[in-house]
Amino acid sequence: MSAKLEDKEIQEIVRRTVHQTLGLSAESNVSTIDSLKPVVPQINSQKLTVAIGTDHGGVDLKEILKQHMINLGYEVIDCGTHTKDAVDYPDIARAVAEQVASGKAWRGVIIDGAGIGSCIAANKVPGIRAALCYDHATAVNSREHNNANVLTLGAGLTGANLAQQILKTWLETDFGGGRHAKRVDKITAIEKACLESGK
Repeated sequence: MSAKLEDKEIQEIVRRTVHQTLGLSAESNVSTIDSLKPVVPQINSQKLTVAIGTDHGGVDLKEILKQHMINLGYEVIDCGTHTKDAVDYPDIARAVAEQVASGKAWRGVIIDGAGIGSCIAANKVPGIRAALCYDHATAVNSREHNNANVLTLGAGLTGANLAQQILKTWLETDFGGGRHAKRVDKITAIEKACLESGK
């Protein structure tokens, strides 16, 4: 069984690899290299909280993903539902989105049959950037390019194993910033302008 690497060791490996790739000397002091941070959130020193909710169509998947997040070291706020009795997905989407918008949760996860309706509903809550993801690439893109703070999944379209992979990738992918930050700022500006004009 291999020994677990410490964060400092990982950062040093990344630093050396980047230096070698860029052809820099080991002593080079390049700010972009010095500012490199691991993609995995620092959940050992402070647990991050994720809100999760589902309509009746995703109760089983919610329980699997909830346990998956707990195993990864996250705190979880369960916004329901807890039975397979019919409920309306907009109510659940709003409950999760408001946890994120208020700052009570770091991020949110919403499940319904296809993931589409919950995504639409969550995006009506100011401050929310919800993204429907269905594979590794969309999970990475939604975080890296769009700084999505809510993930929606379709229980009827995504199996439990794939959903766990998508969720882990989505939680551990950082926002890329740079040119993407300008575009996310424009999304926020649209939202602000609409709120101010009452539209």
